[in-house]
Amino acid sequence: MRPDRCAIPGRETALPVRLHTLPVSVRTGFRRSVIRSFGCFVIAATLALACWSISPSIAQSDDANRLTKKVIELWQSRKFAEAIPLAQRALVIWEKQLGPHHRNVATALNNLALLYVGQSRYGDAEPLYKRSLSIREKALGPNHPDVAQSLNNLANLYRDQGRYADAEPLHKRSLSIREKALGPDHRDVASSLGNLAALYLDQGRYADAEPLYKRSLAIREKALAPDHPDVAISLNSLALLNRDQGRYADAEPLYKRSLSIREKALAPNHPDVAQSLNNLANLFHGQGRYTDAEPLYKRSLAIREKALGPDHRDVASSLNNLANLYRDQGRYADAEPLHKRSLAIYEKALGADHPSVAWSLNSLAVLYNRQGRYADAEPLYKRSLAIREKALGPEHRDVAQSLDNLAALYRNQGRYDDAEPHYKRLLSIREKALGQEHPDIAASLNNLAALYRSLGRYDDAEPLYKRSLAIREKTLGPDHREVARAVDYLAVLYRDQARYADAEPLYKQSLAIREKALGPDHREVALSLNNLALLYLDQGRYADAEPLYKRSLSIREKVLGLDHREVALSLNNLAELYRDQLRPDDAASLNDLASLYLDQGRYAEAEPLYKRLLSIREKALGQEHPDIAASLNNLAVVYSRQGRYADAGEGAGARTSRHRGIAE
Repeated sequence: MRPDRCAIPGRETALPVRLHTLPVSVRTGFRRSVIRSFGCFVIAATLALACWSISPSIAQSDDANRLTKKVIELWQSRKFAEAIPLAQRALVIWEKQLGPHHRNVATALNNLALLYVGQSRYGDAEPLYKRSLSIREKALGPNHPDVAQSLNNLANLYRDQGRYADAEPLHKRSLSIREKALGPDHRDVASSLGNLAALYLDQGRYADAEPLYKRSLAIREKALAPDHPDVAISLNSLALLNRDQGRYADAEPLYKRSLSIREKALAPNHPDVAQSLNNLANLFHGQGRYTDAEPLYKRSLAIREKALGPDHRDVASSLNNLANLYRDQGRYADAEPLHKRSLAIYEKALGADHPSVAWSLNSLAVLYNRQGRYADAEPLYKRSLAIREKALGPEHRDVAQSLDNLAALYRNQGRYDDAEPHYKRLLSIREKALGQEHPDIAASLNNLAALYRSLGRYDDAEPLYKRSLAIREKTLGPDHREVARAVDYLAVLYRDQARYADAEPLYKQSLAIREKALGPDHREVALSLNNLALLYLDQGRYADAEPLYKRSLSIREKVLGLDHREVALSLNNLAELYRDQLRPDDAASLNDLASLYLDQGRYAEAEPLYKRLLSIREKALGQEHPDIAASLNNLAVVYSRQGRYADAGEGAGARTSRHRGIAE
């Protein structure tokens, strides 16, 4: 069964500067929990001091100052709903006192818009940003740094909405203004470079993003010193870029240096330290280094609970990430209560229709989907989709993610007619938002091709698989783990058509990529070994298949533990190998055939393996999961071929289909 796209660990990363704010957790993109670290939230009260000669009411100025300071405090605690009415009152005071076109009014508009963005109320924020920009251009001129600030904020709003074509020229103009007004080595220039790079990163334009991130880092190290918290932001962003390209060895020291800076500059229990711990844990999680990731996730969670309170949205994010780790380890009973607590926090803190609630619903649905609890997963996926369509619009990339997950659920149930229109719609959304060559387009093509393969529509599937592979090779490089996945899927298609000579070099290519990119003991290496062994088994090449199955089993037991469902899969495949070596060509009678089964069928080796995998599956999945039926059937086949019909029961003589589990 193919995991949902959101199985990839949620990101929580410091993306560069959005002005006039302090750090805020925002969910953007389809597999990210994004922490954007912004510059100072400009205090309108400070600006007002210079305007007292204009203002007839110092008392009113004091009121606006106090309101704005309280807004900042609430903003720092992510209490946007409480802050908004205060920010609205401050705006009214400034408008009444200074007129609608004063630069202080522009600042108040900007601050209120930022609060709306914190709630994902993009439709409310946009006109405020635009009015703030207009005031500043008229009052200060088109090339003033405050104009650059407004351009930057509006561009980030568009980026959050997936409106990349609208965002890019604003970021570029903001950067140009700052370079001209402040000089090429100013810290605000570094912020603009980082923001433009982040836009490119979202679009998969890695070659465009990297030099911008590196220049931003160099400016900050020179202007602020190498241990400044803003340097940690740049290091974090550059690490994310490397991670997205599968350059894990390059990403790890950057994340670690970022963490070290924050621990030294901010104290070990600061929320930004929790963010860095989370980022490093995500890197380890993605590499299958679960024992390294878990203590970091737990420490991040503990810091947030202590610093922010048990019901804070960042606590919900940490709970969700730890739950995803447990899910990937097959620890479903540990994962479910964390997912549910995360969802409850989001609903209480943000309201039932917030995009972060949609993300949390989606994560819980993934867990149920993994367990075969399709009836539990479907309403969660549908509610997540409805929230995203309403809050973000029908063409947002997060809507595409929800469509993808719902389509995968339908495909897992054999509901192909329900799945196909969802796959086609999400492909259209992504092509419109991201262009023709983004890695997410490759994923969509791959999923639609997998549907066609399930229907036996091989001629429809093959060109989609090939296009998916070409996109990944071009955008990610030939040695990326996602290229290995694309190669795997094309090989599976060829294997289904008995095109073994075409499939074998692809499986070997996939294995080589994974061993190089991930190391010899990664769970995806075990998957490649398993797939190549299945190909050999289909051809009766048992001697070639057996060592691959055994190595795959060894990796999975080491990485995942003895009770993981993927260990059960390896045991099942090894047992089938032993069983399928039956070759009764020399049998002359039923007794002779039975003797041949005993001598060459290796039942004594197959039976305990089937029993063990049945035990694992019952423990992990419960008594009613379809995989339990498959294990019972396999054991019955072994018994029936030995004539142990009382043991075999109703399943005697039944054939079982071999597990083929390739995952996107």
